[in-house]
Order: sequence, then C-alpha cells, then structure tokens
Amino acid sequence: MLESKRRAIIFLVLAFLLAVVAGFVFLQKVSAINSELGGMTEVFVANKEVYSRALISPEDVMVMSIPNRFVTESHIVDYQDLQNKVSIVPLSEGDLITKNMLKDYAQLQNEENRLITVMAGTSVVFDQQLEAMDRVDIIVSENFDGKPNTTLFMRDVLVARVASSGGEFQGVQLEMSVEQAQPFIHRQNYADQMRLLKSNIGRENNEESVEDEPVTESKESVEKEKSEETPKEEKPKKDEPAPIKEESEEKNDDNKRQE
Repeated sequence: MLESKRRAIIFLVLAFLLAVVAGFVFLQKVSAINSELGGMTEVFVANKEVYSRALISPEDVMVMSIPNRFVTESHIVDYQDLQNKVSIVPLSEGDLITKNMLKDYAQLQNEENRLITVMAGTSVVFDQQLEAMDRVDIIVSENFDGKPNTTLFMRDVLVARVASSGGEFQGVQLEMSVEQAQPFIHRQNYADQMRLLKSNIGRENNEESVEDEPVTESKESVEKEKSEETPKEEKPKKDEPAPIKEESEEKNDDNKRQE
C-alpha cells in the first residue's frame, strides 16, 4: 500500500508539474500571438437588421473588438463616418460595416425628384461659387444651322450638394424632377455652353416691385390724358354763342329789306 500511494503521489506531482509547464507554454504562445496581432481595435457592426437605403442611426450599430492585424482602412472606427449615411446592402445583426458599402443620404425635398451631377468644365460655367441650398438659373447657348441662340432654360433650380476637392469648388448636384432631368441632361451633353447663375435672394419681391411700377405709371398717364382731353372738349362749348349772334344779325337784315 505504501508503494502504491507513493507512486500515486509521484504521478500527481508529475501531472501537476506538466500542467504548469503546459500552461506556461500556452501563455507564452498566446502572448506571442497577441504581440503579432498588435492589440485590439473597436470597429462598428450592425446591432440589428438594417434595411438598404435607410438612414443609419446610433441604435442601428454597436462596437466590436477585432485584432489590429485585421483592421483595414475600410473598417469604421469612428461614428462620424456613419453620420448621414445609408447602406447600399441590407445588414444583419453582427455584420461588419465598411466604407465601401456606405453612401451619402440624399435629403431630397421631394421623394420623386432626382439628383443630377453638374461638374465645371469647358461647356459648363459657374459664375460664382455655390453652396448647398442655393438656387441657380440655367442659361443655355446652342447653335442651330449656323444661327447662335441663347435662352433661359431653367429658373430657380435647387442646389442639393456641392462637390469640392482640396477646398476648390468642382461642381454641384441639382435637384429636379424626372421630367425636367431628361431635357436638362440632353442640353448638358449637346449644348455648346451651359451657364449657371446664382439666383438672388428676394428676387421674387424685386420682380413684383418692377411689375408694379409700370401699372402706376400707366394710371398716371391715363389721368393726364383725361385732364388734357377735357379742356379740348369744353372749347367748342364756349364758342357756341358766336353762331347764334350771326343768325340774329341775318334776321335783322331780312327785316330791313322787307321794310
């Protein structure tokens, strides 16, 4: 019995030592792997089912830690990259969100409208730098059968977004209906030149004042004409007694002859 107990104790001690050695080796291996991976980074994933083309809200996402070794530039590590964004593909809970599946949220004033991109170039001229929510008038110059023609093509078109690169103005996105988009794109592709003029604030008020001025002038002119016409009509009335005197003189002459 003593030898069996002694052997059991020896085996237990050996097993314990082997377990300690295995644990130490395992910890070293894990630390080596962690050092290769370079720590952990929190990235954003879907917290619930997210529909495509739907605006992403803070409740739709959560953070998950992944090794730095697997983090790329396409991963979302800052929530600001998700603001005013939509996913072009539907997301399920736990799906990683990357930049290549996101697009800007189009805040159209009318759901039936479309965004048309207009970039500055040789055939497209912007008279001044524009900002979002500005309005522009579009003037088109065309040449038909050798006859140049310049017309006001569209008026008060809304600027939805502005494109810039390195702080320099590059172009805009205009919001318009589908019916307006077709002729606009045709002119954009085939017109000799398209010019975008920024609409002035309060233009409607100015137009109303300009239209009112001719009306007041016409009233005054009408009143003047009436005042000028009335004396002309009264003059013959003052001259009416003259022929009456002539008739009386003729009667006196006839009476004298009869006598």
